[in-house]
Amino acid sequence: MAEIEQNINRKSYLGYRKLKKLPRAFYLRPAPNVAKDLLGKYLVRRIQGRVLTAQIVETEAYCENDPASHSFRGLTQRNEVMFWKGGHLYVYFTYGMHFCANVVTGRAGKGEAVLLRAVQPIDGIDIMSRNRKQRNRKTRRDLTNGPAKLCEALKIGRRENGLDLLGDEIYLLDAPSLRPSAIETSTRIGIRVGETTKWRFFIKWNEWISR
Repeated sequence: MAEIEQNINRKSYLGYRKLKKLPRAFYLRPAPNVAKDLLGKYLVRRIQGRVLTAQIVETEAYCENDPASHSFRGLTQRNEVMFWKGGHLYVYFTYGMHFCANVVTGRAGKGEAVLLRAVQPIDGIDIMSRNRKQRNRKTRRDLTNGPAKLCEALKIGRRENGLDLLGDEIYLLDAPSLRPSAIETSTRIGIRVGETTKWRFFIKWNEWISR
Protein backbone atom coordinates (compact mmCIF):
# COMPACT_ATOMS: atom_id res chain seq x y z
CA MET A 1 0.00 0.00 0.00
CA ALA A 2 2.82 2.39 0.82
CA GLU A 3 4.25 1.85 -2.65
CA ILE A 4 1.04 3.10 -4.21
CA GLU A 5 0.48 5.96 -1.81
CA GLN A 6 3.94 7.47 -2.28
CA ASN A 7 3.30 7.76 -6.03
CA ILE A 8 -0.08 9.46 -5.73
CA ASN A 9 -0.20 13.23 -6.05
CA ARG A 10 -2.02 13.97 -2.81
CA LYS A 11 -2.98 17.46 -3.94
CA SER A 12 -5.12 15.89 -6.66
CA TYR A 13 -7.47 14.14 -4.24
CA LEU A 14 -7.04 15.80 -0.86
CA GLY A 15 -10.53 16.56 0.36
CA TYR A 16 -12.27 14.74 -2.51
CA ARG A 17 -15.05 13.72 -0.10
CA LYS A 18 -16.29 17.31 -0.28
CA LEU A 19 -16.74 17.11 -4.04
CA LYS A 20 -20.22 16.85 -5.53
CA LYS A 21 -21.60 14.08 -7.70
CA LEU A 22 -21.50 14.68 -11.41
CA PRO A 23 -24.94 15.92 -12.51
CA ARG A 24 -27.10 14.21 -15.11
CA ALA A 25 -26.30 16.94 -17.61
CA PHE A 26 -22.64 15.88 -17.60
CA TYR A 27 -23.60 12.50 -19.08
CA LEU A 28 -26.11 13.77 -21.64
CA ARG A 29 -23.41 14.56 -24.18
CA PRO A 30 -21.60 12.62 -26.94
CA ALA A 31 -19.48 9.73 -25.66
CA PRO A 32 -16.11 11.11 -26.90
CA ASN A 33 -16.68 14.37 -25.00
CA VAL A 34 -17.66 12.55 -21.83
CA ALA A 35 -14.76 10.09 -22.16
CA LYS A 36 -12.24 12.90 -22.22
CA ASP A 37 -13.88 14.85 -19.41
CA LEU A 38 -14.09 11.77 -17.14
CA LEU A 39 -10.32 11.77 -16.73
CA GLY A 40 -9.45 12.92 -13.23
CA LYS A 41 -12.97 12.36 -11.86
CA TYR A 42 -13.51 10.02 -8.91
CA LEU A 43 -15.29 6.68 -9.05
CA VAL A 44 -16.86 5.81 -5.69
CA ARG A 45 -18.10 2.34 -4.75
CA ARG A 46 -20.01 1.75 -1.51
CA ILE A 47 -20.08 -1.89 -0.47
CA GLN A 48 -20.50 -3.71 2.84
CA GLY A 49 -20.15 -0.56 4.89
CA ARG A 50 -16.91 0.51 3.21
CA VAL A 51 -16.18 3.16 0.62
CA LEU A 52 -13.77 2.34 -2.19
CA THR A 53 -12.52 5.26 -4.25
CA ALA A 54 -10.43 5.49 -7.40
CA GLN A 55 -9.52 8.22 -9.86
CA ILE A 56 -10.35 7.62 -13.52
CA VAL A 57 -7.16 7.67 -15.61
CA GLU A 58 -8.16 5.94 -18.87
CA THR A 59 -11.35 5.71 -20.92
CA GLU A 60 -12.64 4.70 -24.35
CA ALA A 61 -15.68 6.06 -26.19
CA TYR A 62 -18.15 3.95 -28.20
CA CYS A 63 -20.92 5.50 -30.33
CA GLU A 64 -24.05 4.19 -32.06
CA ASN A 65 -22.62 4.34 -35.61
CA ASP A 66 -19.32 2.85 -34.47
CA PRO A 67 -18.70 -0.70 -35.76
CA ALA A 68 -16.73 -1.48 -32.58
CA SER A 69 -19.69 -0.58 -30.38
CA HIS A 70 -22.10 -3.09 -28.84
CA SER A 71 -24.93 -0.84 -30.07
CA PHE A 72 -23.88 -0.90 -33.72
CA ARG A 73 -26.37 -3.62 -34.70
CA GLY A 74 -29.17 -2.24 -32.57
CA LEU A 75 -30.89 -2.97 -29.28
CA THR A 76 -30.50 -6.45 -27.76
CA GLN A 77 -31.13 -7.96 -24.36
CA ARG A 78 -27.42 -7.78 -23.61
CA ASN A 79 -26.87 -4.13 -24.52
CA GLU A 80 -30.24 -2.71 -23.41
CA VAL A 81 -28.78 -0.49 -20.69
CA MET A 82 -26.50 1.14 -23.25
CA PHE A 83 -29.64 2.68 -24.79
CA TRP A 84 -30.83 4.19 -21.51
CA LYS A 85 -30.49 7.85 -20.64
CA GLY A 86 -26.95 8.99 -19.89
CA GLY A 87 -25.76 8.55 -16.32
CA HIS A 88 -26.32 4.80 -15.87
CA LEU A 89 -23.78 2.01 -15.51
CA TYR A 90 -23.62 -0.52 -18.33
CA VAL A 91 -21.81 -3.70 -17.23
CA TYR A 92 -21.19 -6.56 -19.64
CA PHE A 93 -19.60 -10.01 -19.37
CA THR A 94 -16.85 -10.90 -21.82
CA TYR A 95 -14.56 -13.82 -22.67
CA GLY A 96 -16.65 -15.99 -20.37
CA MET A 97 -14.83 -14.68 -17.30
CA HIS A 98 -14.59 -10.87 -17.04
CA PHE A 99 -16.89 -7.92 -16.39
CA CYS A 100 -16.35 -4.45 -17.87
CA ALA A 101 -18.00 -1.24 -16.67
CA ASN A 102 -19.20 1.56 -18.92
CA VAL A 103 -20.79 4.95 -18.33
CA VAL A 104 -23.85 5.43 -20.54
CA THR A 105 -23.93 8.80 -22.32
CA GLY A 106 -26.31 10.85 -24.43
CA ARG A 107 -30.09 10.82 -24.57
CA ALA A 108 -32.22 7.68 -24.21
CA GLY A 109 -32.17 5.53 -27.34
CA LYS A 110 -28.78 6.81 -28.47
CA GLY A 111 -26.71 3.71 -27.65
CA GLU A 112 -23.46 5.37 -26.56
CA ALA A 113 -21.17 4.64 -23.64
CA VAL A 114 -17.68 5.15 -22.24
CA LEU A 115 -15.62 2.17 -21.15
CA LEU A 116 -13.73 2.70 -17.89
CA ARG A 117 -10.38 1.19 -18.86
CA ALA A 118 -8.26 2.02 -15.82
CA VAL A 119 -8.43 3.81 -12.48
CA GLN A 120 -5.87 4.87 -9.89
CA PRO A 121 -6.75 3.45 -6.45
CA ILE A 122 -7.20 6.05 -3.71
CA ASP A 123 -9.15 4.67 -0.72
CA GLY A 124 -9.95 1.10 0.25
CA ILE A 125 -6.82 -0.28 -1.37
CA ASP A 126 -6.68 -3.13 1.15
CA ILE A 127 -10.15 -4.30 0.11
CA MET A 128 -9.37 -3.91 -3.59
CA SER A 129 -6.28 -6.07 -3.12
CA ARG A 130 -8.28 -8.68 -1.25
CA ASN A 131 -10.94 -8.71 -3.96
CA ARG A 132 -8.21 -9.32 -6.55
CA LYS A 133 -6.44 -11.83 -4.29
CA GLN A 134 -3.22 -9.81 -4.39
CA ARG A 135 -0.79 -10.17 -1.52
CA ASN A 136 2.49 -9.11 -3.09
CA ARG A 137 3.12 -5.35 -3.03
CA LYS A 138 5.12 -5.64 -6.24
CA THR A 139 1.89 -6.44 -8.08
CA ARG A 140 -0.05 -3.47 -6.67
CA ARG A 141 0.39 -1.41 -9.82
CA ASP A 142 -1.57 -4.14 -11.59
CA LEU A 143 -4.47 -3.67 -9.20
CA THR A 144 -6.80 -1.62 -11.42
CA ASN A 145 -4.89 -1.01 -14.68
CA GLY A 146 -7.45 -2.64 -16.95
CA PRO A 147 -11.26 -2.78 -17.36
CA ALA A 148 -11.66 -6.30 -15.98
CA LYS A 149 -9.21 -5.64 -13.15
CA LEU A 150 -11.02 -2.54 -11.92
CA CYS A 151 -14.35 -4.38 -11.95
CA GLU A 152 -12.89 -7.21 -9.90
CA ALA A 153 -11.21 -4.81 -7.46
CA LEU A 154 -14.39 -2.76 -6.97
CA LYS A 155 -16.75 -5.76 -7.02
CA ILE A 156 -18.66 -4.59 -10.08
CA GLY A 157 -20.55 -7.34 -11.84
CA ARG A 158 -23.87 -8.36 -13.36
CA ARG A 159 -25.87 -7.08 -10.39
CA GLU A 160 -24.55 -3.54 -10.94
CA ASN A 161 -25.68 -3.40 -14.57
CA GLY A 162 -28.19 -0.55 -14.89
CA LEU A 163 -27.32 1.30 -11.68
CA ASP A 164 -28.07 5.01 -11.74
CA LEU A 165 -24.81 6.92 -11.23
CA LEU A 166 -26.73 9.59 -9.39
CA GLY A 167 -27.53 7.02 -6.69
CA ASP A 168 -25.49 6.07 -3.62
CA GLU A 169 -24.05 2.66 -4.49
CA ILE A 170 -21.74 3.63 -7.37
CA TYR A 171 -21.29 7.24 -8.42
CA LEU A 172 -18.78 9.70 -9.82
CA LEU A 173 -17.49 12.83 -8.12
CA ASP A 174 -16.61 15.98 -9.98
CA ALA A 175 -13.06 17.33 -9.97
CA PRO A 176 -11.24 20.17 -11.72
CA SER A 177 -10.71 19.58 -15.42
CA LEU A 178 -7.25 18.48 -16.45
CA ARG A 179 -5.02 20.65 -18.60
CA PRO A 180 -5.11 19.62 -22.28
CA SER A 181 -1.37 18.95 -22.07
CA ALA A 182 -2.01 16.25 -19.44
CA ILE A 183 -4.31 14.23 -21.73
CA GLU A 184 -3.19 11.80 -24.41
CA THR A 185 -5.35 10.19 -27.10
CA SER A 186 -4.85 7.04 -29.15
CA THR A 187 -6.69 4.31 -31.00
CA ARG A 188 -8.72 1.93 -28.87
CA ILE A 189 -7.39 -1.37 -27.56
CA GLY A 190 -8.44 -4.93 -28.35
CA ILE A 191 -10.89 -4.28 -31.19
CA ARG A 192 -10.94 -5.59 -34.76
CA VAL A 193 -13.14 -2.95 -36.38
CA GLY A 194 -13.07 0.82 -35.97
CA GLU A 195 -9.45 0.41 -34.92
CA THR A 196 -8.30 3.69 -36.48
CA THR A 197 -10.66 5.89 -34.47
CA LYS A 198 -8.78 7.76 -31.75
CA TRP A 199 -11.32 7.54 -28.95
CA ARG A 200 -9.04 6.25 -26.21
CA PHE A 201 -8.17 8.95 -23.66
CA PHE A 202 -5.70 8.67 -20.80
CA ILE A 203 -3.71 10.77 -18.38
CA LYS A 204 -0.23 11.16 -19.75
CA TRP A 205 2.52 9.36 -17.82
CA ASN A 206 0.07 7.91 -15.29
CA GLU A 207 1.36 4.61 -13.89
CA TRP A 208 -2.07 2.98 -13.64
CA ILE A 209 -3.12 3.09 -17.29
CA SER A 210 -3.58 -0.29 -18.97
CA ARG A 211 -0.60 -1.87 -20.65
